[in-house]
Amino acid sequence: MTSIDVYDHAIPAESHFGYAQAIRSGDLIHVSGQLSFDEAGGFRPTDDIATQLQGTYANIDKVLAHYGVTRNQIVSQTLYVVDLVKNADAVAEGNRAYFGTHRPVSTALGVTELTFPGQAVEISCVIDTKLPA
Repeated sequence: MTSIDVYDHAIPAESHFGYAQAIRSGDLIHVSGQLSFDEAGGFRPTDDIATQLQGTYANIDKVLAHYGVTRNQIVSQTLYVVDLVKNADAVAEGNRAYFGTHRPVSTALGVTELTFPGQAVEISCVIDTKLPA
């Protein structure tokens, strides 16, 4: 039987919307869409997508730390980006800065809006714990 390990950031939105930040099922960890929020779960408003990306990846790092895995074990990511054409270069730069030489599969979707006013990016990912750290 496969065990399931659920992770939460302990923010109000998790119970309000009824979701977990991540679930480990066997060797895979599925991470919900992460965004740039503070310790209380409030969105950090900024017009700078690079800053939003840094905050978003920092929250992904919290999930990685919980499970004792690294960025090199992320096998896929999906990015939801408001005004993707305008923000594509900043997203590409932020992605390269976060992953370095590691290259997970990636899908970027342009969307009209996200949950919070001013939110420009949200990222979900899948992690394979069997890959080398």
